[in-house]
Amino acid sequence: MIDHAHDLACVRDATERLLTAAAALDNASVAEPSRLPGWTRGHVLAHLARNADALVNVLEGRPMYASAGVRDADIERDAPRPLDVQLTDVRESAARFQETGDAPADWARTVELRNGVTDSASRVPFRRRIEVELHHVDLGIGYELEDLPAEFTEREIDFLTQRFSGHGDVPATRVTDGTHAWSTGREGAEPEITVSGAPADLLGWLAGRRDGAALKTVGGALPQLPPL
Repeated sequence: MIDHAHDLACVRDATERLLTAAAALDNASVAEPSRLPGWTRGHVLAHLARNADALVNVLEGRPMYASAGVRDADIERDAPRPLDVQLTDVRESAARFQETGDAPADWARTVELRNGVTDSASRVPFRRRIEVELHHVDLGIGYELEDLPAEFTEREIDFLTQRFSGHGDVPATRVTDGTHAWSTGREGAEPEITVSGAPADLLGWLAGRRDGAALKTVGGALPQLPPL
């Protein structure tokens, strides 16, 4: 069962970790490339701020973004800002998200995200946690996939294997860290391939942050996953 209150608290903690780490940067390093192709660290911070506001829209029943073009333009507009402005924006937008999440609401209702995707409102705080945790790693400032809370890593692997479940371009695959196991890819068949490895490496592969070279595969080559 999804505990949205727990996830809101975890989002708050993850945001504070990110803000504390990013405060050690300077204006020059904010303009340097992040680990995401084509994005500087400023792009990542700008995206985090605008994503918080977008998820407020979702929880309040408005479109997540006015359009894909507006989303991209807002990130490009905000990316070059000085560090202090970036951090203030991330902090204030995060506070708006927390305030919205703390308000009484029907957490069982269905909400709409981007591209017609729908989900339970109760999962929105975890979706925000994903953004904060993974983009902290994307900043390339010393926070690695191995540093993510174990509970988060397990849940995100579960979330992503569910996302690729039933995808016709992904062979039926068993994913395991040696303790837990998940199924993903095409349905209606026994898994063709087993992918195993450390939790951080599995998450990195599923989230498009690592190439999977550290993983072991049995039954075929490592599946190529569609973009998130």
